[in-house]
Amino acid sequence: MIGHLALPTGSGRGPAVLLGPEGPGVNDFQRLRADALAELGYVAFAFDINGGRWFTDTAEMLAHTTPLLADPARMRGIGHAALDVLRAEPRADPARIAAVGYGTGGAIALELGRDGADLRAIATVNATTTGRPGEAARIRCPVWAGVGSEDPIMARAQREDFTAEMQAAGVDWRLTVYGGALHAFHHPPVDAPVVPGVGHHPLHAQRAWRDVLDLLAECLPATECPPAT
Repeated sequence: MIGHLALPTGSGRGPAVLLGPEGPGVNDFQRLRADALAELGYVAFAFDINGGRWFTDTAEMLAHTTPLLADPARMRGIGHAALDVLRAEPRADPARIAAVGYGTGGAIALELGRDGADLRAIATVNATTTGRPGEAARIRCPVWAGVGSEDPIMARAQREDFTAEMQAAGVDWRLTVYGGALHAFHHPPVDAPVVPGVGHHPLHAQRAWRDVLDLLAECLPATECPPAT
C-alpha cells in the first residue's frame, strides 16, 4: 500500500486526519486533499486501498472493491494498518485523530468506528453503509455523512438503514443530503468512461468540503483553545 503523508508547518505535535480514498484509489485529488488539510494545521495521511494502483476501468475497480466492501474484517485490517502508520508519525498526536473517507474509504472509516477505534470524529461522503448488528454502539465519536439525493448506489433505502443504525446505537450522527447530486459528486471529472449515476456537482462538492471542515473544527480543532483564566 502506498499512501500520501502531508505535514503542517512547524515542528510540534498536532491533530491528525486519516483520509480514505474512493474505490479507484489514491490519485492527485486525494493527495491535494491531504495537502489542504496540512495547510490548515493537520497531519494528514491519505491511505491506499489498491496496492498503489489507480483504477481507470470501472469493471476492474468494482471487481476489486466489491469483495472488500463485503468483508468488514478486511476493511478494518486496512483501516487499522493505516491508522497505525498515522499514529507512529512523530508530528501526529495519537489521541487526536479523525477519519474522513469517500466511497470505499468512507466505509472503512465507519468500520474503524464500529470496531471501537479511538477517533474524535468520522466524516463520510458517498458512504452511508451499514455494519453488522449492534456494532455501531462501539462508535465513540460524532459521525457526519454526506450523500447526493440522486445517488443510485447510496439510495434512499440505504440512507434510511444507515440513519436507523446510528440512531439505535445512540451515536451523535448527522446526515446531509445534497439535492440533485449523483454518486461521487465531490470528485472532479476524470479521464474515464461515463458511468450512469455518477457525476460531478461543483457547488455541492465545495459545500461537502466545507461541511467536513466544520466537523473537524468542532471535534478536532487544529489549534486547541487555551484554558479559561
